Amino acid sequence: MRSMLPALLMTSMASIPAMAAVAHNDPYIWLEEFSSPKAMAWVKSHNDKSTSLLESDSRYKTLYQEALAIGSAKDRIPMPSFLQGEIYNFWKDSDHLRGIWRKTSLEEYRNATPHWQTVLDIDALGKAEGKSWVLHGIDCFQPDQRLCLISLSDGGEDAAEIREFDLTTKQFVKDGFHLPRGKHRVTWEDKDHLLIATDWTKDDLTESGYPFIVKRLARGQSLDQAQEIYRGNKNDGGYGVTPTTLRDGQNNALTAIERPLDTFHHQSFVLTKTGIKQLPIPDKASLVELVAGRVILSLDESWQNGSTLFSAGSIVSIDLDALLQSPDQLKARLVWQPTAKEAFNGLTSTKNRLLLSILDNVQGRAIAFTPTANNQWTAETLPLPDKLAIELGSSDSQSDRAFIEVSGFVTPSTLYLADTAQDKIESVKALPPQFDASKDVVEQLEATSTDGTKIPYFVVHRKNIKYDGTTPTLMTAYGGFQVSNTPYYSASIGKLWLEKGGAFVLANIRGGGEFGPAWHEAGLGTKRQIIYDDFASVAKDLIARKITSPRHLGIQGGSNGGLLMGVEMTQHPELWNAVVIQVPLLDMLRISKIAAGASWQGEYGDVNQDPKVRAFWERLSPYHNLKQGVKYPEPFIFTTTKDDRVGPQHARKFAARMEEMKLPFYYYENTEGGHGSGADLKQTARTQALTMTYLYRKLL
Repeated sequence: MRSMLPALLMTSMASIPAMAAVAHNDPYIWLEEFSSPKAMAWVKSHNDKSTSLLESDSRYKTLYQEALAIGSAKDRIPMPSFLQGEIYNFWKDSDHLRGIWRKTSLEEYRNATPHWQTVLDIDALGKAEGKSWVLHGIDCFQPDQRLCLISLSDGGEDAAEIREFDLTTKQFVKDGFHLPRGKHRVTWEDKDHLLIATDWTKDDLTESGYPFIVKRLARGQSLDQAQEIYRGNKNDGGYGVTPTTLRDGQNNALTAIERPLDTFHHQSFVLTKTGIKQLPIPDKASLVELVAGRVILSLDESWQNGSTLFSAGSIVSIDLDALLQSPDQLKARLVWQPTAKEAFNGLTSTKNRLLLSILDNVQGRAIAFTPTANNQWTAETLPLPDKLAIELGSSDSQSDRAFIEVSGFVTPSTLYLADTAQDKIESVKALPPQFDASKDVVEQLEATSTDGTKIPYFVVHRKNIKYDGTTPTLMTAYGGFQVSNTPYYSASIGKLWLEKGGAFVLANIRGGGEFGPAWHEAGLGTKRQIIYDDFASVAKDLIARKITSPRHLGIQGGSNGGLLMGVEMTQHPELWNAVVIQVPLLDMLRISKIAAGASWQGEYGDVNQDPKVRAFWERLSPYHNLKQGVKYPEPFIFTTTKDDRVGPQHARKFAARMEEMKLPFYYYENTEGGHGSGADLKQTARTQALTMTYLYRKLL
């Protein structure tokens, strides 16, 4: 629907002049010293001011109690993982703020209240060791699944310490594998060898702080005894060289190494009997799974393989034995290719089958693929509810069973157990309603962007809504890194917002992966303005439909979505009355100098090497495009001190510039939490309550 806003409100990119400020004249560069006493004193003073205002609001206490109750509710679905023929689960509640890793049998798991055995208590471990441990990952060696690598982060940052853990003894292995704090890339090569990419010395990291050297570490060796097997380049982009070992249910294995060239392009290598060999596949193709002796590749660009052209977004397979014997001459087979409205969303494998999750106009479907004797594949769509989000859960490499979660904005999650060998699907767990959705309806609508492209979006609102522009509306999107935003059941949004009469909007703007690689690539680098136009176009469509109005419209986003919020606030201050900017990127001229920012140049372009990219971000960078005399909405800026991915520096500097211009804002920086809302349930509940209190004050 065409926007009915007056032309004077349609602010274009060209009408926003660039500020003269450049990095070397940056008056707030001292705030980039993220833990310096001066910077932390600044953080404390601004935290105190904002939290005292918001927490004194009469609504805050109730919102906090509701958020904490939701986060620690006992009737949540304990999400399962197959391991050693049992079901494992990581669980947080009010008694276990950092969480416990526990196990039960599949038969017991089917019960309403399973009997669990604790395997590892993260709260107790942190208390015993005097650390603020947050569990960051578990990787168990296949096929016996007894020994596991446990990643522990201090306070929630990306960097982690890795220790070997024995599931039989429920203890860390004495003199077992151990890696000190770092941004490690680790895979089991076999039971007694790890392949590791890490900061072997202070010089063994790329400019964005990721490793580029892979070494083999044998059991009993110290790190300095590890043997180098592959070396990338210190100038490599992306997230660091990554070793991976793929295994299937027949105990076939393939060890691969991915060397990133930038955020999205990489070279793929495999370990053969004659050494490391590079595969002749596209730089946007990834080895993602091994199924019954077939290597599965995901293609984010088209691939001419012999006489066959595979389209971007397709899934293909290559026979493992043929690949290892002739890695320079690959013969691929098509598994699945998307239509114009479809996109690959995720995959997993069982002992004999490949399971694919796809999007069809941003609605979920799941398909089971079975390999045939002539290296072809047969497909069967799993009988799951329509028009909902479908997420593949844990799968069992020793059988053909897998868990699948189905949910929607007003449809509580249901967990299904699929046995693809017997074509059987059963519901094993269902989340009780966490809020009253009886008065709500979900619509999928479309807005028209500035280039005529139709942009779909979901809106959840009361069935009896008055189309008079008075409905308080919260809108969000991500718009980057080919990340797809799909419908999801959020108890906190439902209880704290929808139940109170608010509307919620999820926009499927370009930059994401909702319609495959092309949807993402449409907004890369200096083409990125179209992403921001898409978002503003959805807002204008909401206003034109009189669902809401600028007085009652708020927006929220984090990380790259935080950058989106910053741009929308500076480009279209007239469209919003509330802007929640979370763990954001905001200084796009110094992005490569802050935390891991250099690793995202494939997404945003390189402001240091490309004059066109720099000129583009000089016009759009939120930190540099705040202007005196403009009536901006008063934003809520949230970040965390422990965020070593994006870094708190962007948020701090943006707030400081607003303060310099005497522009009002709220600022809250959690001292833990990493690149998220908190390191435990209480921290997360506080962040949610502060955010919702702010939204109530602005939009009701």
